[in-house]
Amino acid sequence: MRHPPRLLAVLAGAAVLASGTALTSLDMASGAAPVCTVEYSSSNQWDSGFQGSVKITNNSTPLSSWSLTFDFTGGQKVTQGWNAKWTQSGTTVTGASEGWNGSLATGASITAGFLASWSGSNLAPTAFKLNGVLCNADPGPGPTDPTDPPPDPVDGAPTLHAQGNKLVDENGTTRRMLGVNRSGGEFMCVQGHGIFDGPVDDASVRAIAGWEANTVRIPLNEECWLGLDNIEPEYRGTNYINAIKGLVQRVEANGMTPMIELHWSYGQYTGNSAGCADVHASCQKPMPNAQYTPAFWTSVANTFKADRKVVFDLFNEPYPDRATSTAAQAWSCWRDGGTCQGIGYEVAGMQDLLDAVRATGATNLVLIPGIAYSNDLSQWLRHKPVDPASNLAAAWHIYNFNSCNNESCWDAQLGPVAAQLPLVAGEIGENTCSHSFIDRVMKWFDDHNQSYLGWTWNTWDCSSGPSLISDYNGTPTAFGTGLRNHLRALN
Repeated sequence: MRHPPRLLAVLAGAAVLASGTALTSLDMASGAAPVCTVEYSSSNQWDSGFQGSVKITNNSTPLSSWSLTFDFTGGQKVTQGWNAKWTQSGTTVTGASEGWNGSLATGASITAGFLASWSGSNLAPTAFKLNGVLCNADPGPGPTDPTDPPPDPVDGAPTLHAQGNKLVDENGTTRRMLGVNRSGGEFMCVQGHGIFDGPVDDASVRAIAGWEANTVRIPLNEECWLGLDNIEPEYRGTNYINAIKGLVQRVEANGMTPMIELHWSYGQYTGNSAGCADVHASCQKPMPNAQYTPAFWTSVANTFKADRKVVFDLFNEPYPDRATSTAAQAWSCWRDGGTCQGIGYEVAGMQDLLDAVRATGATNLVLIPGIAYSNDLSQWLRHKPVDPASNLAAAWHIYNFNSCNNESCWDAQLGPVAAQLPLVAGEIGENTCSHSFIDRVMKWFDDHNQSYLGWTWNTWDCSSGPSLISDYNGTPTAFGTGLRNHLRALN
């Protein structure tokens, strides 16, 4: 969302390997078929290395892509492989589908292999997860066989993972992210006024939870996070990071999911629809920059990778389509970055940013927006970045003044995306000081079991913000009343 003009003025069962061969699988005592089956074997072992393979069988719904993870416990290191993109972070090994073998129908199998080094011991892994779901395990009784009690509900903020077109928590329970944006961290620091716009203490966060919100999106500024010297010292670097970490902790302590999002970034752009002429991160730029944005996400991912409750939203509202002459160029720029027509700085594409996150070992849920200020997802699936962790959701923004602002467009553009992976409307709003438009948006997303967040939990004028609240105790504006009442009705 572009901010009100006045703000600019004031303001992601083992077998031990013996002499050379081992096979790991698990018999199901209950007779229920596991969601997936993995057979692990090791052969051709020599003094410092061995050859391993996994046979993956999908017993559940068809997959369009897959990612297998398991842990070595004997110090083994994968050095190369085939039929999968193999990576290793610490003890955790990931084998992700290639572009040509991602489709895995119900009952279908795929075998992938690798070479690895070892020393001391060469124990077989004991647990395998396919797209985050445990394999070789009894899925438990079905809906007509309720012999076991359901798992205890997750206490506090959940750890979310993309499974098919749904978000699930650590118990496999379907979840939706429903909540608000807490703007301020993207603009206050670069304008020299502070870090947040208004209070972010526990009382103000509890007020958000009081609306029955379960998610808070936190927009950030890359120069403030990275501590660049154009930002006043008290608002940059460690001071800024610690303030964001404190807000994340309070959001989680109130049982809500924190979503970290890059809103304002570096790079001079004065072309069509430019928000400012400044090279610094003082407005929304059409695309991330290669100079600082990957470093920003490397730092953010390293900061939060041990806390998988934190969700990453890679870039607020890309609009390369306003700078380039064709949709094909815009979508190519969006995914691959590089030298993009009409943009004077080197661009970091969505694949670059996703790679920066995953290179840290972070497996957190990542949201990736579309183009046209995140309002166009028409070619999102065709240009979908490759994620070795298979933990992506599509992000979309909608206001009454956007182009794709009616149900027929949502059916055409969003329907295919929502059928394949989770869809999150990271910003919904209208400049009418009413809620008739977002009522329609929320109904469409409710009908498709997808997620949405209102813009914004700030005390601005609802026609220029728009703003959900008139004070930080959570008193809603006429616009905010629609979101608050709807969230409460859902719960």
